[in-house]
Amino acid sequence: MKNNRWYALFWISIAQLFALSLWFSATVIIPDLKLIWTLSTFSEAFISASVPLGFIFGAFFSAYFGLADRYNARTIFTISALLGAIINGLMIFTESAFIGIMFRFLTGVLLAGVYPIAVKLLALWFPKKRGLAIGILIAALTLGSALPHFIVIIFESFQWQSIIITSSVLACFAAIIMHFIVKDPPSKAQKTVVSFKLLINVVKNKPVMLANYGYFGHMWELYAMWTWLPVFYTASFYSFSGETNLTLIALASFLSIGVAGAIGCIVGGHIADKIGRARLTVIAMGVSSFCAILIGFTFGQTIWLTIIVAIVWGIFIIADSAQFSAAVTEYADDEYVGTALTFQMCIGFAITIVTIQIIPLAQVYVGWQWAFSILSIGPISGIISMLKLRKYEHIKEIPKK
Repeated sequence: MKNNRWYALFWISIAQLFALSLWFSATVIIPDLKLIWTLSTFSEAFISASVPLGFIFGAFFSAYFGLADRYNARTIFTISALLGAIINGLMIFTESAFIGIMFRFLTGVLLAGVYPIAVKLLALWFPKKRGLAIGILIAALTLGSALPHFIVIIFESFQWQSIIITSSVLACFAAIIMHFIVKDPPSKAQKTVVSFKLLINVVKNKPVMLANYGYFGHMWELYAMWTWLPVFYTASFYSFSGETNLTLIALASFLSIGVAGAIGCIVGGHIADKIGRARLTVIAMGVSSFCAILIGFTFGQTIWLTIIVAIVWGIFIIADSAQFSAAVTEYADDEYVGTALTFQMCIGFAITIVTIQIIPLAQVYVGWQWAFSILSIGPISGIISMLKLRKYEHIKEIPKK
């Protein structure tokens, strides 16, 4: 049983779900941190943006020095999750915004030893027909990212420190699962080379870059929505009822980001295998861009109307996520596939830093009714790229440049 790939998938996904609770653990307590750390608008946004910034640094460092090729992948995951839990937990001992942001940056660095490593392990357990498996893993990432909202529901009457401590404890459980329960895959990984010299091959490969442009449009929207939707809920619900129900806000956030996103990942992966990756991404980005505009019209309206639109948005905004990296692996030569994937991930997460900062500024000038509409730019541009990529889906071999 322990050598069964579905057994491995289950526990890898659980470990990732628990570890990814670190990502937004501080975002959900920003109202408390604003009082403790006297945050400005910029520093408030940077509490969330510092995590992807750290993730970019960690992912590039790990890929460039080939850490996953030199050391056991499970060991890297275990150490990263444990150190991430410790760094995250240290937040409860500081009253400095600068130190707190540095802790968030380091948490992002360490999460680069979690998510990409989980994907690598999964690829080894599922050398073929991994579409559903990847969908489940991305679903675990989505649920894990939304898990702090669920923790808020459980610890409604507790102080903000409970959220930080609980997410750190979950990350420790992730490390335990990966070390003691998950086994090494039966097949060994080929070395993935990351090189600036090979980057020119990535840029010259048109279908790879089209997939990248689609991913960049996807990331323009995704993390900004995940970061600011709970704040949008808070303002909208208060505008409608004159009250701030933290439990309802946390529940709505968990449903529209976590549960809806997990459904979107699994169903999206299944549909992509039937209709093609590019077509699935076009549909998903089309609906999500429409929702990014529509959600503003629900501001201050009936609460359940806002939640329904957000749930639909949550399903489609992540349904295509796994397909962009899968497309890169299909169109890039083995020589530079590692460079191509690292390039895609680093640029994509760099874009999230920009949009996470833009939304609160947009809200000041145009209000919540129009702030999220800026996010529709990303998926609309992504649709254009993926429509161009469709013509390559029927070509079995791409001429090497």
